[in-house]
Amino acid sequence: MSATGEELVRVDDLTKSFGSTRAVHGASFGIAAGEIHALCGHNGAGKSTVVKMLSGQETPDAGAIRIGGDRLDLHSRQVAQRSGVALVDQELSVVASLTVAENLMLGDLRAGWLNRRRAAGPRLRALLDNVGLGHVDLDQPLSELGIGERQLVEIARALGQDARLLILDEPTATLSDVESEYVYAAVRAVAATGRAILFVSHRLGEVLGLCDRVTVMRDGAVVATTAVAGLTIDSLIVQMLGEAPHRLRKRTGREAEGPAEVLNVSGLSVAGRVDDFSIGLRPGRVYALAGQLGSGASEVLRAIAGLVPAATGDIEVDGVTVRPGHPIAATRAGIAFVSNDRKSEGLFLDKPISWNLLATRLPAVTRWGVIDRQRWSTALTRLVGLCGLDGKRSADSVRSLSGGNQQKVFVGRGLGRSDVRVLLLDDPTRGVDVGGRAAIHVLLRDAADRGMTVLFSSTELEELLDLADVVITMHKGVVVRRHDGDVAGPVLLREMTHGAATPAEERR
Repeated sequence: MSATGEELVRVDDLTKSFGSTRAVHGASFGIAAGEIHALCGHNGAGKSTVVKMLSGQETPDAGAIRIGGDRLDLHSRQVAQRSGVALVDQELSVVASLTVAENLMLGDLRAGWLNRRRAAGPRLRALLDNVGLGHVDLDQPLSELGIGERQLVEIARALGQDARLLILDEPTATLSDVESEYVYAAVRAVAATGRAILFVSHRLGEVLGLCDRVTVMRDGAVVATTAVAGLTIDSLIVQMLGEAPHRLRKRTGREAEGPAEVLNVSGLSVAGRVDDFSIGLRPGRVYALAGQLGSGASEVLRAIAGLVPAATGDIEVDGVTVRPGHPIAATRAGIAFVSNDRKSEGLFLDKPISWNLLATRLPAVTRWGVIDRQRWSTALTRLVGLCGLDGKRSADSVRSLSGGNQQKVFVGRGLGRSDVRVLLLDDPTRGVDVGGRAAIHVLLRDAADRGMTVLFSSTELEELLDLADVVITMHKGVVVRRHDGDVAGPVLLREMTHGAATPAEERR
């Protein structure tokens, strides 16, 4: 907590229902001036609804929000911003067709009707520098930036709003460890000026390393507010889930030896991104590509899935050659791909859960091009059970689900299918909290146990250590090392951030 300990933000007995569902009931906590305060909870715990009420996107049914002692009626985003609330949402709101400078000024109520780009230039330049984007030009189109850089632009924009309360909702979900450090430094600098920070994250390690206190929600209610000094990751998970974390059993040693390799990749290259990548994968195992943003791990997965036209190299599934750059050929060979962007490249947000689950298996649920209701119902019932979803909600839109359950729907498309031999997942638990992450890990482990080959990419040590049987580290487009079985976290981190060790470093 801050040195002054003076409470700047206070919520008391916040309650919000959607129809018959009570999303939040009686939530109360305070944030001191200069404090970085975390809000944690599993999928559906109510934290997103609290964020929406604080930022003016939803109006509480009951309760009070106070900033600086004044009770506020935050009935819109504009009113919240005028009241001193800035939000970095977990869904990007930057506009790819605008320049970086235009995005930084977008939505700033102080900018007025005239474009004051020239006068604002020094301030905008400082905002970029503060989040590690010193290499980015203000007049550069945002479309030329990667997703991690776009997230940093969004954070820079919020930091420039001079708010009394800054809400960061999963701000590092798309960032590498190095990029995240820029965010942490910027957040600490803002807190040092006496502003209040509400930090929502599923990365529990960063919560304990960055924040002063943690408020935990479960089933719509606040269950605890605790100083981070008295918490560990496991004790925080217990608060969130009500039970100790469960570790999945890996396949190692002789147990891991199995049938012949299903996927063989040799000499895979993508100009400027990946150089001479080769791998052989067996069924029944979970493999991971470990690397920071820009390591080439995502490009490898997309190239194997046929989504990179410029890719070169040899790809075989069960001995059958698959031409790079041809997604239909990859699909027919038994390769399924789950993107790291479920909103733009995966889900039909306004369509029912059932449509999303069965979208890629229409031949199995149709007869003569017409949906067979019996086949549809049978396939849906089986898949809903396999994914651990609520069958009663299968007619609801995917947009109505929490982020973790949306991701389960996306992952679920590739499960329980005899025509899928290799399941590729790019950052499969991005933006998903600890409860949803555990559920998705179980889905992937079960898929491997049923004979599928699973290959995923991740930047997070905890996920790599918990889920993968084999970890292949990558750095700057090349493979650093392959680790079968147990491996120390510091070793993985060293290889992910710095590549192969020199002979002198190996002897230390």
